[in-house]
Amino acid sequence: MKATILHESRGRMRLRLEIPSMSMEQADKLDLWLRQQPWNKGAVVHERTRCIIIYYTGDRSNVIRSIGRFSWEQTSAFELSTYSSRKLDREFQEKLIGKLLKKAVILLLPSPVRTVQVLVHMIPFLHKGLRCLLHREMKVELLDAVSIGISACRRDFSTAGMVIFLLEIGEMLEEWTRKRSIEDLAHCMSLNVDRVWLRTENGEEILVPISQVHPGDHLIIRMGNIVPVDGVILSGEIMVNQSSLTGESVPVAKQAGGTLYAGTVLEEGECILEVRKASGNSRYDKIVSLIQDSQQMKSAAENKAEHLADKLVPYTFAVSLLGFLLTRSITRAVSVLMVDFSCALKLAMPLAVLSAMREAGKHHITVKGGKYLEQAAKADTIVFDKTGTLTHACPRVVQVIPFGGRAASEMLRLAACLEEHFPHSLANAVVEEARSQGLVHEEFHTKVEYIVAHGIASTVNGTRVLIGSSHFIFDDEQCSIPQAERARFDALPCENSQLYLAIGGELAAVIEISDPLRCEARDVLAALRHCGIRQAVMLTGDNHRTACAIAQNLGIDDFRAEVLPADKAAYIAQLRKQGHIVIMVGDGINDSPALSEADVGIAVNDGAALARQISDITISGEDLWDLVRLRIIAQGLLDRLHQNYRFVIGFNGSLIGLGLLGVISPKLSAALHNLSTLGISLHSMSALPQEAVIAQLPSLDSGKASE
Repeated sequence: MKATILHESRGRMRLRLEIPSMSMEQADKLDLWLRQQPWNKGAVVHERTRCIIIYYTGDRSNVIRSIGRFSWEQTSAFELSTYSSRKLDREFQEKLIGKLLKKAVILLLPSPVRTVQVLVHMIPFLHKGLRCLLHREMKVELLDAVSIGISACRRDFSTAGMVIFLLEIGEMLEEWTRKRSIEDLAHCMSLNVDRVWLRTENGEEILVPISQVHPGDHLIIRMGNIVPVDGVILSGEIMVNQSSLTGESVPVAKQAGGTLYAGTVLEEGECILEVRKASGNSRYDKIVSLIQDSQQMKSAAENKAEHLADKLVPYTFAVSLLGFLLTRSITRAVSVLMVDFSCALKLAMPLAVLSAMREAGKHHITVKGGKYLEQAAKADTIVFDKTGTLTHACPRVVQVIPFGGRAASEMLRLAACLEEHFPHSLANAVVEEARSQGLVHEEFHTKVEYIVAHGIASTVNGTRVLIGSSHFIFDDEQCSIPQAERARFDALPCENSQLYLAIGGELAAVIEISDPLRCEARDVLAALRHCGIRQAVMLTGDNHRTACAIAQNLGIDDFRAEVLPADKAAYIAQLRKQGHIVIMVGDGINDSPALSEADVGIAVNDGAALARQISDITISGEDLWDLVRLRIIAQGLLDRLHQNYRFVIGFNGSLIGLGLLGVISPKLSAALHNLSTLGISLHSMSALPQEAVIAQLPSLDSGKASE
């Protein structure tokens, strides 16, 4: 593809594509392609100007070569969501501009024509009001119908027309907000699967990019893995977590002939999946259809505002009737009826939540619903898993210590062969070390079994092979240490994490893994305390001595050592029973029960698929400052929701009072009410004022400067 560089600076490039025009579909596909590139930090595609803005890392020439090699054929297999945000925004802009132009033209028409136009447009509102009466419901629709009807009966068609116009604008904004929120939530839940295990015709297993998967291919899906595509199970009995699609809290058993959907996660077992659709994006429409009427994304403040809006309708009618009885002025009564709390309360709240979710997205923080932001703002306790969260995201193998006369390189090769099937920070370290040493291995083992929080078991040449924790190898599996090398084993250093490899019931190697603490962890904990977190806890499977040293180094308030997944979940449940609102941060399969138990589960984006799927929020994992940013955004959202709530009640209550006293006319009352609704909606869509809070955190400022 040919493109001209219009402007560039360090890590940023603006280009114009040398094509006659670009459709919205092409722009969406190009955006998808850019997001898949390893050098991409962010990209914006403008279809109207045919320009793209790219933020990248690494070598500039590599970016230019990639764009130069791009062709539209590369995106032919992409399936786009029906609910494209680009399409939604364009439709809303066109409707809004069309509505404003139409109103401007109507104002220029003769009075009789404007009157007919008002009478025609008031019919749908009167119909909704009559339907409320028939169902004996006191809702905002009835309030709107009465106020418009009375204005029309008084021949005040200009007031009725203005009310109708502003109500239609409000409905458009509400519809766009709802669809945009759903699309954003669906996008947050989209799959980020880069590579999958493909079984070839001769039975070999090869790791291939997801883009190379086609209908009819056979994929191996193992425990803890996310299902990347829709398909049918050819063999295997499994337990599937379908909560992302169905909301079911209990895993579902499936066997040969059953259907698996993209985005679900295997909690137990292993299966061979025949691909039916080569892209996981088809799942967008399933998500959308399931969450359109869902309350999942709504915070308590949103629900309170929505319910309050309808509850206040009878009181508005009562005040209007009281005003008429006391003053005998229908004008004052209508002035009261022109004001309702529904538009502002029901529109400003979700707009504020959407704005906060977008703000979080700019920092690579994915939030699956407004209620999780609200809980994150209220939380007083944060619980960390150690490995991959408090420790560095990329641990490395320090050395491989063989036993029984075996070669260190062969033991590392075998360990990598097993570990690559179940990605975790320690497993990734083993695989990466084997790759760096050029140790290529063939898939010569049989079925690989993963035991959560313990290790991996398989069979090689008829011999049982195990790799995992000390508890798994020596306590559960009763493996022995070569007697002649007992002293050598006892002298192993304890400052590093250790993986134990056993063959045929005997220790074959110990893999020393250095898992350094994140350099920013201590400052992040201090910043979180500044933001209102009162207690920080660490849970780890390490021994007590190592855990104690880490806790003291980081300033952790409390810790638990040598814990299993069930222990983590039980500890969090205990904290919640004591009245604490708990955030859990983890990255592994073994963290999933705790993530589910916490009020807010936060997963690191490069962690296990099951953890990401079960979690309520995901962070990039580049550093822990995302937790501080999340807390600041969440608290900013909560403050804004409360401000919106107070403003709407106070301002509209004042309008009712002024109308009752006859200070303002019905037309002015309607105009002020609707203009305030638009104003507070625009304010809700603006960026949260988080910079002022960040400025109070010198550690965060220094952390940002070091990025």
